[in-house]
Amino acid sequence: MVLGQGCDSGFGQATARHLDIMGFRVFASVLDLQSPGAQELRQSCSTRLTLLQMDLTKTEDIQRVLQHIQTHTNSTGHLFKRPIPTGLWGLVNNAGFNDTIADAELSPLGKFRTCMEVNFFGSLELTKQLLPLLRCAGGRIVTVSSPAGDMPFPCLAAYGASKAALSLVMDTFRSELQPWGIKVSLILPGYYKTGTTCDPAFWNLQKQQLLASLPQELLQAYGEDYVEEINQQFIQFMKVAVEDLSAVVNSITEGLLAANPAVRYYPGQGLGIMYFIHRYLPYFVRDLFLKGFFINPKLPRALRREHHNDVKKA
Repeated sequence: MVLGQGCDSGFGQATARHLDIMGFRVFASVLDLQSPGAQELRQSCSTRLTLLQMDLTKTEDIQRVLQHIQTHTNSTGHLFKRPIPTGLWGLVNNAGFNDTIADAELSPLGKFRTCMEVNFFGSLELTKQLLPLLRCAGGRIVTVSSPAGDMPFPCLAAYGASKAALSLVMDTFRSELQPWGIKVSLILPGYYKTGTTCDPAFWNLQKQQLLASLPQELLQAYGEDYVEEINQQFIQFMKVAVEDLSAVVNSITEGLLAANPAVRYYPGQGLGIMYFIHRYLPYFVRDLFLKGFFINPKLPRALRREHHNDVKKA
């Protein structure tokens, strides 16, 4: 019996479908039970799969899911004919949120809070609530994090900070839950095509909203063209996103089923060299690599030579 969160699309949906095919009893949480992703799971999966609505930022949703799981992890035993809990074998923390591609200074504080609420606090609360059932089964916790939580990817500060916190707390759980027989694994995937992450229209809308929200002084210092350039580079980067999610799904499955699952899985191309540079080479080399690989912002307007020349003329 496995609970997977964030199954509306992407890794969560693909994993729920895969585990259902394997014969697991799957509880798949989605943000909207009527979403296209939820409808697709209904049509493609067996009756073993149960869809549950859950917003990770709402404690009442988490409590409702917990009660549902508790009800279905009871089996009639032989001790005075009372239900004996069988526990939950696996929890897959997959839900993730990011809608800001910008320097940390340009990213509204509210975006940092939203990323932390969904990517960190939501997963943390759900995991803590389910630990009694996971302890009962000696089960598994598999969490999809991100290399952006290990390295300072340009323009991903809000998302990266939330994933860094998530990775650290899951690594702490791994150490602390070892005596209970619970094994904890992290998945750190490369860049894959999931949900709205590869939709240029979505990111253009986010860019416009960001520009409209910036204080005039900050916009003057960086320049509107600076934000435009970042957005264009990101849209170009999206074109290399991998559509085949099987490597990630296989890593999640191994984390759930292997006798001795890895502490960290790195599905995706280019991650080996990226982590080698991160761990063994000077910081400036890593920074140059990440800018060349992901986004290489131009100079902010206030630092450009032509701007200084205009100021002198004035």
